[in-house]
Amino acid sequence: MRRMTRWLAAIGATSALVMTTAAPAGAIPGPRNDQWWFSAWEIQQKVWPVTKGAGVTVAVIDTGVNGRIPDLQGVLVPGTDAVSGSGDGQVGPSTDLNDSHGTGMAALIASQGTGSGYVGVAPEAKIMSVTSNLSVWDKAIRFAADRGAKVINISQAFAASGGCRPEVQQAVSYALQKDVVVVAGAGNSGDASNPSMEPANCAGVLAVGAVDNKKAAWKSTERQPYVAVAAPGFLVNTVLANGQVTDHVAGTSQASALASAAVALVRSKHPQMPAREVVQRIINTTVDAGPPGKDQMTGTGVIIPADAMNASVPKNAPNPVFAAYDRWLADNPQAGAKPSATKRPKDAATKDSERADRNLMILLIAGGAIVVIGGIVVFLVVRRNKKKSPPMGPGSGSMGGPSGPPQGWGGQAPPPQGAPPQGGYPVPPQGGRSGPPPGWGGQPGPPPGGPQGGQPYMPPQGPGGSRPPN
Repeated sequence: MRRMTRWLAAIGATSALVMTTAAPAGAIPGPRNDQWWFSAWEIQQKVWPVTKGAGVTVAVIDTGVNGRIPDLQGVLVPGTDAVSGSGDGQVGPSTDLNDSHGTGMAALIASQGTGSGYVGVAPEAKIMSVTSNLSVWDKAIRFAADRGAKVINISQAFAASGGCRPEVQQAVSYALQKDVVVVAGAGNSGDASNPSMEPANCAGVLAVGAVDNKKAAWKSTERQPYVAVAAPGFLVNTVLANGQVTDHVAGTSQASALASAAVALVRSKHPQMPAREVVQRIINTTVDAGPPGKDQMTGTGVIIPADAMNASVPKNAPNPVFAAYDRWLADNPQAGAKPSATKRPKDAATKDSERADRNLMILLIAGGAIVVIGGIVVFLVVRRNKKKSPPMGPGSGSMGGPSGPPQGWGGQAPPPQGAPPQGGYPVPPQGGRSGPPPGWGGQPGPPPGGPQGGQPYMPPQGPGGSRPPN
């Protein structure tokens, strides 16, 4: 029934196209001078001409996001506070560094540049804010997976001596079974105690280390076997919850958020590609960084979004993230059942829409029945009149035999009109890896006029990052 309504609406919309012209979508501005990863990743040259992340929702499991600042207006979809179990996951304006952490991660992914000029790597993606802490990560992950997130970013960490807690691992498995890519920061204590960090150490999570603009590993990024890839994380500024831009920032939080943006871009270009294959493409199109070859600081190397979107990756290419998950799943077969979506009660708008659909279908059936009955009556009347030839007058005979079908009825049908061409939009040409983008190297020059906005950003413990020495 709903399809019938949409079909009728589509007819009306198509007719309206001949009288109206679509308004152009709002243009996304270019990045600020201090967003050096844009030139390193050739975002404007090789990525944005293909996609800006449309159609993908990224869940940001963090301290909450202020979606009311100009840079994030219109970007957020409904979220929640997983701690209280209510709310929409949004926070108010703040200059507090901890309270701003979630806003900063969301801005790295999808900021519009309309307030501060700061632009996200995937500005047409949507953000689902899920306020959370380590005590409810499992609930937060399940919430995001149930409500349509295709990427989950967790720029938080917990030093877990016993490895990934069972409830968190099961929640990650639940998300993977729902075709979600889960991304987490590797941790920021690599040059100190270097503990194993949850949820980065959970099987199936794409754990991200941090590098600088020379593709060198950041000194504090965690050294752990779970590190799969790396992304920009040193001197990567971002936005506070009051809309100001910070500076002098470092951490695997930023690396995780930028990696999630890259995953969103791949998922936008390849909407039917399974999460497993998306992660495989991300891993197998990296550029070596840090120590030569695969290492515990940068994994296979730095993510290159354009290559991840376009390169030809063999089906049997290595996928250590899902290989680890498959091993866990083999030891926990009860977790392999395909989860069903959480059933939610229908709201009033849905009920009204379904009622309207039913009424429309009743009218269509009744109208069709009237037409059919009328046609039968006319047919019977005509047939009876043909059998009872009316007299021409006194003493006259019959009118003669039947006259045959009307002119043009019968004979060979005319050839059918040509069918409309099949197929959709042309597919962009595929290509191999473009190699390291030019400009990935050298210290970035200071932005004109000195630092742009905000105070030095000191994210919270874990992949929040820490201020590098001056």
